[in-house]
Amino acid sequence: MPERPRRRWKSAAAWAAGLTVGTAAGIVTTRALIRRDRRRIDPEAGEHLAELPPDDPGPVVAADGTLLHVRAAGDPAAPGILLAHGFSLDMTTWHYQWKEWSKRYRTVLFDHRGHGRSGTSAGRDYTLQAMGADIKAVLDATFPEGPVVLAGHSMGGMAILAFAEAHPEEFRSRVAGVLFADTAAAEVVRGAVGGILGRLSGHKVPDDRAERIRGYMKEGRSDLAYLVARLTNFGHHASPWLVDYIAAISGQAPIEVWTDALTGVLELDFRHALEHIMVPALVIVGDVDRITPPSSARALASALPDAELLVLEGAGHLSMMERHEQFNEAAGAFLERAFAEHRAPAAARRRIGSAKA
Repeated sequence: MPERPRRRWKSAAAWAAGLTVGTAAGIVTTRALIRRDRRRIDPEAGEHLAELPPDDPGPVVAADGTLLHVRAAGDPAAPGILLAHGFSLDMTTWHYQWKEWSKRYRTVLFDHRGHGRSGTSAGRDYTLQAMGADIKAVLDATFPEGPVVLAGHSMGGMAILAFAEAHPEEFRSRVAGVLFADTAAAEVVRGAVGGILGRLSGHKVPDDRAERIRGYMKEGRSDLAYLVARLTNFGHHASPWLVDYIAAISGQAPIEVWTDALTGVLELDFRHALEHIMVPALVIVGDVDRITPPSSARALASALPDAELLVLEGAGHLSMMERHEQFNEAAGAFLERAFAEHRAPAAARRRIGSAKA
C-alpha cells in the first residue's frame, strides 16, 4: 500500500479505537476514505458467505446442557474435518474451506456456545475449557471413531488446545492432525483488541466498555463497524465484501460472550498442552495479523512436536478468508499428509496382530 493511504488508515485506526477524538472535519475525511475503500473493484463481491453446509445432523447437547448448532457436508464415510471458528464470529467464516474440503472429506462445522445459532450457556460458562469440552461433544456426535483433523481459527484454535489439555489420549487415536489459523497458545497481543475496548482493568473486560464496542459492531454495515472490522481483522488490500460481511456478524454474540469469553482469551496460556498434540500440525498466520501476529504463530509452531508454519503475505487475522486460495492449497496438502500418517500406524498394528495370530 502507498505510504499516504497507509498513514490515512493509521489515523482512522486511532479514531476508531478512541485514542484520539478528532474534529468533525476529520470524521468526514475518515468516512470518505471508508466509502472510497468500499467502492473498489472486488473479485469476492457477490460470494454467498452466509451459505450453510447442506446437512443438518441436529443440535449437539454439551456436557452442561448448552445446545450447539452443527452443520455438515461431504461423504459421511470419508475421513473427517471439524472446524472451530473465532471469537464473536460463526461457522460461516469457514465458507471457502467447507466448500472445497467437503469434496473429499466429511466436513463438520459448529457455532461455539453463545455464538451464531448455538444456545447461550445456562451457567454463563464461556471459558476456553468449556469450549474445549464442546469440541469433545461435537466429536463424539459426528466422528465417534475418526479419523478427524481439527481446524481452529483464533479462539477456535485456543479451544482445541483446551481440548488437548483435557483429552491428550485423543491425539494419535481419533485425531489425525491439527490446523491452527491465526491463533496462539499464550500471550495474545492485546494491541488491537485493547485499543478498541479502551483500557482494560487487568485482564478483566469491563461490561460497559464491552457493551460499547459490541454496540458499534451491532450497527452491522455502518461506517464505524466497517472500520473496526477492517482494522482488526484484515490486511491492507482486503476485499470490501469480506470486510462488510464480518462487520455484519461480529456484534451478534450476547454481552456475556464479549466480557467472559474475551477475558478468557486475554488470559490464555495453554503452552503446557502443546506436548499432547503428538500429531502433524499446520500453523497458518497472516503477516499483518494484528491480534495474533506472526511472532505468536512462530512460538506456537516451534513448541508443537510436529508442526509446519506458513505465513501468508498481506493477510490479516482472517487469513482463511482473505487468502483462501493459498490457504486451501497449503491445507489440502497437509490434510493428505495427516490422514496418510494416521493410516500408516493403524496398518502396521493390523500386520503385527495378523503375524501373532
